[in-house]
Amino acid sequence: MSNFPAIDGVAASRLQLPPGEWSTLLDGLCARFPAIPRERWLDRFGRGRVLGPDGAALPPGLPYRAGMQIGYYREVEAEPSIPFDEMLLHVDDDLVVVDKPHFLPVVPAGRFVTETLLARLVRRLGNPALAPLHRLDRGTAGLVLFSARPRTRAAYQALFRERRIHKVYEALAPPLPGLGFPHVRRSRILSGEPFFLMREAPGEVNSETRIEVIERGPGAWHYRLFPVTGRKHQLRVHMAAMGAPIFDDPWYPQLLDAEVDDMRRPLRLLARSLSFSDPLDGTPRRFDSGLALAPVTG
Repeated sequence: MSNFPAIDGVAASRLQLPPGEWSTLLDGLCARFPAIPRERWLDRFGRGRVLGPDGAALPPGLPYRAGMQIGYYREVEAEPSIPFDEMLLHVDDDLVVVDKPHFLPVVPAGRFVTETLLARLVRRLGNPALAPLHRLDRGTAGLVLFSARPRTRAAYQALFRERRIHKVYEALAPPLPGLGFPHVRRSRILSGEPFFLMREAPGEVNSETRIEVIERGPGAWHYRLFPVTGRKHQLRVHMAAMGAPIFDDPWYPQLLDAEVDDMRRPLRLLARSLSFSDPLDGTPRRFDSGLALAPVTG
């Protein structure tokens, strides 16, 4: 199947049409995606947002053919605008390093398609081959690494898979005067309810975080966090389970309205530094975020 062009920094979604008795492509897509109104599909067809294997725009009345591969562009209504900019820290033929602001998702998901770090970088650098090598939560700010070339992507992905990359985070959270530091939190983290939350559970340990204190304030301590493992939401879950949830975390320990962002109160969690030996030539690499955590007030 051909490579479809990115539109506004967003790659096409690919679909192999499943078996069905629909007479037209439009009918089949409406049945496959019942949450998307027929009128919206017609609008996408009219703007050339549904493509055939050769990259040409398809008409809605095309006879339905199971097994045909098509491309289409995901869109959302009233996509929220994120009023903060990313900062490019490094660009070469193989690697892009960027400082991500709070609230900006790394890749398309849910309410966000074009307002993502990936889409912004594709537009900015003109490279549709960009792919994130790891993820940060939408609320977390700081360093994200992108592969810029498919040919060398696997080498950089192996750094994360094999734990050959040293990650350091910082967080602001309530004091923990009863603990000795550095402190190591080990636990079993599993999926929770709703589906996007995680939780600690009894059983074999699968997560580990080393925690240090940078500064002790009267109501907030500044912590340095070293994730040994990379479980989803690991740092947020561990801090909350210890009785010091990261300030302005809308999910841990209590789920607040996930659809509402208060831009004045970002999650106080920052991916501060990444260091590793470059897998292509062995050169030591270290990248440091230029961002800082906003102080906690009120």
